Amino acid sequence: MDIINLGEADGLPPVDWAGVVDKLEAGSAPAPDALNSRTTWLVTVNSDGSPHVTAVGAVWLDGTFWFQTGTGTRKQRNVARDGRCSVALSIRDADVVFEGEATRVTDLAAITRVTRAWADTGWPVEPDASGSGITAPFNAPAQGPPPWNVYRIEPRSATVALSAEPGGLTRFRF
Repeated sequence: MDIINLGEADGLPPVDWAGVVDKLEAGSAPAPDALNSRTTWLVTVNSDGSPHVTAVGAVWLDGTFWFQTGTGTRKQRNVARDGRCSVALSIRDADVVFEGEATRVTDLAAITRVTRAWADTGWPVEPDASGSGITAPFNAPAQGPPPWNVYRIEPRSATVALSAEPGGLTRFRF
């Protein structure tokens, strides 16, 4: 991993990546009293090259983000055509932006693992009958009917801006 301290000129130390990962794995909310308020934003590329930004119910697992979407959604069409994307979220004392490539996951073992992670957050999701998608009693209405497709984002880089002392701004390239 390459580490670029973007705050060095201002005398800021590099961000500790292990501390960021600990917060991601814990599902850290942006503030102590902000339970379940963490919104994850997914940015995909529209066919005309413009960005498409939408909130997603992503989950951090195995060192990356996973998200799901219906076959008729814009984000589905966008990542099927061009997998480049970004994920942005706030965690305790930091804002994090990942850039990477979304790839559809159809492996039953991987889908089973990520459905367990989503279930741990309170969403009663499970693999669908084919084993290549997921189903649940509910989802965001815009997703359309199940089954929904699962995507894993292969991260290329992450930029972390700390909002608490000592501060810091660091880019990590994987």
